[in-house]
Amino acid sequence: MKSMSGIWSCVKASAAALCGDSRGVAATEFALILPMMLVMFFGTVEVSSGVAANRKITLVARTLSDLTSQSSTVADADATNFFAASYGIMWPYSTTGMKSTISELYIDPATSAARVQWSVGSSKRAVGSKVDIPTGLIGTDSTGKALSGQYLIFSEVSYVYTPIVGYVMSKVGVTLSDNAYTRPRQLSCVHYNELTSNPCPTIVN
Repeated sequence: MKSMSGIWSCVKASAAALCGDSRGVAATEFALILPMMLVMFFGTVEVSSGVAANRKITLVARTLSDLTSQSSTVADADATNFFAASYGIMWPYSTTGMKSTISELYIDPATSAARVQWSVGSSKRAVGSKVDIPTGLIGTDSTGKALSGQYLIFSEVSYVYTPIVGYVMSKVGVTLSDNAYTRPRQLSCVHYNELTSNPCPTIVN
């Protein structure tokens, strides 16, 4: 009995000593919160980088429409230069896989429908195809009828953002896209591969 009593006393003493021993607590706590810290860190880095890339996509779309709207005539070489200049905005992000398109839209005063007059880029729209635009872009008279001779330069940009780590966001990437509208500055419309003396196209169907 004395032997068992001694063993039990030793066990109780060891348990009491273990409960009072705080060595390794910090390491244990660190091991518990480390996964959460890594998720928060990489998540913040990836999301912040994605937001920055999305902002650049917006700037690319605006630059494409703005450069085009400042011209009276756009040739293939001009369009190539517009795309190259706008792609420079994406640095330091890669532009591989980026798709961008510039189109001119004519607003039919009879129906207020916007139709493609010409289109150039990665995903060219069919001439005469309809494009849904914000109603606020359609100029109207006092009776609410659409004004004649309205044109818009419409740019579209899409880009697959691939995170460096892929710890939080999808490793296959996230598709970012944006578009922009501007009105021609020099003439009522911007001619594509045509003389500026030609009348503006008015394809409505």
